[in-house]
Amino acid sequence: MPTTHDWINNPLGVVDGLFAQSNSSPDWEKKVVEYFKEKLKLNDAHTWVPSLNDVPLHYLKPNSLVKFRCMVQDMFDPEFFMGVYEMNDPTSNSKQVKCGKYKDVTECGQVDFNSRNTVTSERQTFYCVPIPGESNWVKESYAGSSQARVVPSTSYVPNRHKRSYEEDDEMDTQCQQTKDINQGAQSSAESHGNTEPKRQETEAPSQDSSSLHCTSSLDLNFPLPGEKGPACLVKVYEDWDSFKLNDMLEVFGILSVDPALSVIGDERESSLLDPTEGMETMEEQRVHSPPASLVPRLHMLFAQPLAHNNPLLPSSPLENNADYLSSVLGELASVRAELLTFFTHILMGDSLAAEYLILHLISNVYSRRDVLPLGKFTLNLSGCPLSSPFTEHLYKVIQQLVPSSYRLSMSLNNMNTQRMVPRKDYTANRLVSGTLQLAKNTSLFLDETQLEQGQLDTTGVRNITALGNLISWQKVDYDFNYHQMEFPCNINVLIASEGRSLLPSDCQVHLRASLNPPNLEEYLSAVQVAQVPSQLNKYRVYLSVARALNYTISDEITKAVEEDFVDMRKDDPQSMSAEDLHRLLVVARLLSLSHGQNTLSRDGWMKAKQLEALRISRTQQQKCVNGNEP
Repeated sequence: MPTTHDWINNPLGVVDGLFAQSNSSPDWEKKVVEYFKEKLKLNDAHTWVPSLNDVPLHYLKPNSLVKFRCMVQDMFDPEFFMGVYEMNDPTSNSKQVKCGKYKDVTECGQVDFNSRNTVTSERQTFYCVPIPGESNWVKESYAGSSQARVVPSTSYVPNRHKRSYEEDDEMDTQCQQTKDINQGAQSSAESHGNTEPKRQETEAPSQDSSSLHCTSSLDLNFPLPGEKGPACLVKVYEDWDSFKLNDMLEVFGILSVDPALSVIGDERESSLLDPTEGMETMEEQRVHSPPASLVPRLHMLFAQPLAHNNPLLPSSPLENNADYLSSVLGELASVRAELLTFFTHILMGDSLAAEYLILHLISNVYSRRDVLPLGKFTLNLSGCPLSSPFTEHLYKVIQQLVPSSYRLSMSLNNMNTQRMVPRKDYTANRLVSGTLQLAKNTSLFLDETQLEQGQLDTTGVRNITALGNLISWQKVDYDFNYHQMEFPCNINVLIASEGRSLLPSDCQVHLRASLNPPNLEEYLSAVQVAQVPSQLNKYRVYLSVARALNYTISDEITKAVEEDFVDMRKDDPQSMSAEDLHRLLVVARLLSLSHGQNTLSRDGWMKAKQLEALRISRTQQQKCVNGNEP
């Protein structure tokens, strides 16, 4: 059997070996997947596998086993390929049956297309991108835990030292690599093609027109502006219906960067091509078959759905890690007290706002009742000073603590020009991403202090409507031109504003600073710097664990809450509406979870009522000060 490193460096050898032993038994495909799963379970073997997230592509060996932490951004049409094919060996005048699975091109030789042994199979293609808004501390932590040893590919000499994707202006350099590779690949590409004509993997536009402007002509379709990192075409061979758009995955698969995949469109005139292939538009060919040096192919062996992308926690659900959970729960209360102090300093002495910020950051849509998402807790932090670095520093603090986040400056220009809702491009047959195409548990920071006077145009109104729907219903309606398609999401939205936000929210807390530092920027920077990495890691674990805890309410407490609700409405029925009760129950739930308690106690209910009473009292006082505020 293969050695420890062979299954990483030469996974196709394992596949071919199991195929050869199969004697045409269909079970061999399951054995392949089980083989790699078992290997990766041993002694943290998954850390030996290089990751596309933190290793430049030219340091990865073609046809080796790699992994990719990603989000499914789009799903292309299925494609046919030769799962089994027969080759003629002219030297020995013999025929060999070969496996075509997990490959884009066949082995060198003459393929017998008329053989009875040929088996045409189907696979699905996902377009995957790095998790949008993933924090630098997450990337650095994953990269730091890697045990993979990689060296530059021997196919060409890299002209720079090893750097991560975050430090690397990858596209410009690889554009030239693509041009060089293509010049040597055109003569032999079609003769070894493995993909059937339904979806031939070639690049449509000529290099003459695109090589000098490769980065701009090939839109990698990242949802957030300014994102860096690899995009990848993931080939899925089984159970593709179990994956959904926007799923977070860690994919383990076989890397394919064969130059034949980057051959230009002129080579498509081979007589082997199906005439229906010409029905594809040039734009669709370009988008679906980009140069492999820029968008590698990854043939999935299996994928692990990610409940979260916090590298400090076990990757599997917490309920499956009882020992870990019990060890962490004992420390939650003390870590919460430290985090509350930290947030109070950041919020300039406002401990009430700090309490609600904690509740917001651990909120999570845990269920849906009809169209109502349960558990969401959008926080509007009003009273934020204008023309100051406060909101920027507040976002930096959140960014340091949560795995994924994005700050959207709600300037008039951004509202009127930014594409927030994904839309279907029927010409290119792809989903064009938008700012709101985010993975679950992303923290979205809406900075309304940047909104100046002016007129929202049609795009601006549409964007504001989309943000309102996201907040109220935790859904985004993707634009499919002739109709809208609803995609549920689970995104924490924090709105920083001067007055009450123009957007809906579940809870408004008006910031009341008790500190007035002479230099706000220096003060906020000093508070952040004072947090050592080990302390930040405690906060990061705390927030992720508290968010993932299960929660129940006993029948006894439910009855007590109902009686309390009746009592509160006796004197003044207007004092407590059903909506107020719902918010109070959400606060009570989050307050309990924030202390590491997975059920509501009478004491927890009383604390939630006190907290809400303080918040409402402050809001009413602010309304008296600002009589024109709604």
